[in-house]
Amino acid sequence: MNQLVPLAGATADSRRPQTVLTSDGRTLTVLDNALGHSVRVTAAGLYRYRCDFNGSSVQGVAVLDEDGLVLLDLPGDWNDPDLELFAREAGIPLMDARSHPAARVRAALAGRAPGWQRLRGLPRPTLAAWRKPVAICAGVVGIGLMIYLASTGMWFAWRGLSSIGRLLLDVVEAKWLMVAFSPALLVIRPILARVQRGRIRKGAVLGASGGPYLGLDSMGRLRIFHGNDTIATLHTEESRGGESRGGASSLLLYRYEDLTGLIILDRAGRPLHHLPGRWPPEDAHRFAQRHNLGLGVHRVSREEYLTLTETAKDATP
Repeated sequence: MNQLVPLAGATADSRRPQTVLTSDGRTLTVLDNALGHSVRVTAAGLYRYRCDFNGSSVQGVAVLDEDGLVLLDLPGDWNDPDLELFAREAGIPLMDARSHPAARVRAALAGRAPGWQRLRGLPRPTLAAWRKPVAICAGVVGIGLMIYLASTGMWFAWRGLSSIGRLLLDVVEAKWLMVAFSPALLVIRPILARVQRGRIRKGAVLGASGGPYLGLDSMGRLRIFHGNDTIATLHTEESRGGESRGGASSLLLYRYEDLTGLIILDRAGRPLHHLPGRWPPEDAHRFAQRHNLGLGVHRVSREEYLTLTETAKDATP
């Protein structure tokens, strides 16, 4: 067998990826039919994973290079016997990490190789040119109707319309009805985004509102958020009453070839949590200064990068 497709989505409620994996010896070609995009790599190993992330169990297969770094991340539910046969015929070692500790799996997936890609096999969310103006107009009309009904003492009528809207959610795309029947979203979302940008400028948080970001809670603990959810909590010296052992002490912004990311370190320089991606140095400086954390910005060698990624206790891949 030299061709493989996933059976189902990466999570229980997601669609089956339109991904096709083919082999010519250890040379793998991955075709993302949803986006019409293909990638060819030479694989040193395949890594079958399942781990909890942000409240969901996510599974897939990662293609590894000779140092165990991830060349390609292919989310999806892949058939075990077919995957084993595929790997055996291609002569590629297969590691099944589904029983490994979730933190260890996340750390391994965050160890990206230069040129790393994640091929989801799903179409990008699109907004047709006519849909956005229609949605905005519907929201404005909804706001006007809500104000009128409230001013005339007919608030119950708006609640009735909202109930009808909820019934229609089963037959019409939910996101457009939500705009019409919950028009406050048109006002609240830009306000929340502006508030988040203001918090970043002040150094209260570090990151972006749509992705992972860092902040300290009232007890001085460093929290990693994704949206409204807390995905990790790390003690600091402040939260431990000055005790430095094992607590988050500094941030490292690294660059290795085309890869960038942030690593949270303890006082001994041991990696506690790895967050690959783009983190603006100016924002990181303000955050570290405000919260009494150290900050380093470095270009690292491959050996240094391997040490950091392999010894990280946890990660947000």
